[in-house]
Amino acid sequence: MSHNTFGHLFRVTTWGESHGPALGCVVDGCPPGIPLEEDDIQVWMDKRKPGQNKYTTQRREPDQVRILSGVFPREEDGVQVTTGTPISLMIENTDQRSKDYGDIKSKFRPGHADYAYYAKYGIRDYRGGGRQSARETAARVAAGAIARKILTAILGDGVEIRGALVQMGPHKLTLPRADWDWSILEDNPFWCPDAATADMWAEYLDGIRKAGSSCGAAIEVQARGLPAGLGAPIYGKVDAELAQALMSINAVKAVEIGDGMDVAALTGEENADEMRMENGKPVFTANHAGGVQGGISTGQDIIARFAVKPTSSILTPRDTVDLDGQDTSVITKGRHDPCVGIRAVPVGEAMMACVLADQLLRHRAQTGRVAGLDLGR
Repeated sequence: MSHNTFGHLFRVTTWGESHGPALGCVVDGCPPGIPLEEDDIQVWMDKRKPGQNKYTTQRREPDQVRILSGVFPREEDGVQVTTGTPISLMIENTDQRSKDYGDIKSKFRPGHADYAYYAKYGIRDYRGGGRQSARETAARVAAGAIARKILTAILGDGVEIRGALVQMGPHKLTLPRADWDWSILEDNPFWCPDAATADMWAEYLDGIRKAGSSCGAAIEVQARGLPAGLGAPIYGKVDAELAQALMSINAVKAVEIGDGMDVAALTGEENADEMRMENGKPVFTANHAGGVQGGISTGQDIIARFAVKPTSSILTPRDTVDLDGQDTSVITKGRHDPCVGIRAVPVGEAMMACVLADQLLRHRAQTGRVAGLDLGR
């Protein structure tokens, strides 16, 4: 199987399956001299790991990451830093229950990639979907931790990448973005910046979960503290690469940048991100474009949203076919997320970090600098 690598200067190759002994990634292109310990990665892994509450899969994986290569203690102070060589990361699988999938090994699960995968390769790992499984995203979160370290090392501590759940099933977060309380994201199981909405979602998802069903979700990810000038006007657009990265996450079916599909209803006057001068620098009075114009960052917050479909593994019988070409039905037992979008929040953050770290390194290589020119220079 090919196509397991993404990025240009900052390149990530993931490997492993849901029920294999381990999974992980190789990160290539990280600049040397950046302090990196396993704890720097683990803090992000802990945000994604399963089994943390009743609203996610009860598979109990510690998701403990190990750095196998690409770091070495600095001579002057013993601090472990990157060497500029490939960084290999491994995460062991310790709580897989392959027997849960014995009943469906010859059946194609509706909504899953089973049939498409089998049609392409003529073989499939039915244990949790193998390489198709969202378990693979653990490696992406690990890579995203390194990407964050690169962004901070070059741009400083002002860079921040954060995400929130903004819709669960038909229920949208209606609180204006300016009023979101980012400090409560980890006080509820949904990464929701509004306590009242989180309570309502809990009641809704309890009903979905007890019925053995599932629901979809939408996530917003934001990046702030980035300079203007990242990206390229044609084939290296920041928004195009970000959309591709987010679309590559399991179960994602739509991506929007800035106002997204809503721009179709706006007039030119409404959609214009007007500009004024303040303290000798241009500032924007709106951000309909989501921080990217013409494929290049404007220095505003980069904002993207993506939609995650309902988990296809449900207890309600669904019609399907089997490997013998016979009509049949299937019930997917085991431990599954009633709303897989919940744990997609840290994954979306990680993919944004990877894209922006790659864009920053490419920009620096092409221009020799990291900040846009001031007007009048």
